[in-house]
Amino acid sequence: MTFSQQPEQPSPAPLTPEQVAAIKEAERKQKIIIASVIAAVVLILGLLGVAVYFLLQPDTPTDKIRDVFIIVVALETLVIGAALIVLIIQLASLINLLQNEVKPILEAASETVNTLRGTAEFLGENVVEPVIKLNGYLAGVKRMLELLGIKPK
Repeated sequence: MTFSQQPEQPSPAPLTPEQVAAIKEAERKQKIIIASVIAAVVLILGLLGVAVYFLLQPDTPTDKIRDVFIIVVALETLVIGAALIVLIIQLASLINLLQNEVKPILEAASETVNTLRGTAEFLGENVVEPVIKLNGYLAGVKRMLELLGIKPK
């Protein structure tokens, strides 16, 4: 009869006012960065829309439209290049995390499993096996006594 009890997990310590202030400051900075990025994207789209409007006027020559789109493609290339650089940095950070933090944890877990395996083998050979042999001998003696009529069935 086993009862599965969940281990009590300690409640996290309450945050100090300095920690709360630091968290709020970090959230505020993150919101400012997100708002700035959104504003920049909206501004670029607006400028692009105005440029297209003026370039579609009848007196605008097509070579100007071509030049503007070449500039837009160059800007896109710069944005994609910056995104690739950020991606490479994040990938390097992930690889560093895997090598320096996850790998030692996995090695420690593997060592623990090997220790448990050795313990189980030791207990099996030195405790369980002799008990099983003893039970087998006792069952044989019991059966022999029953056949000889010394012990009732």
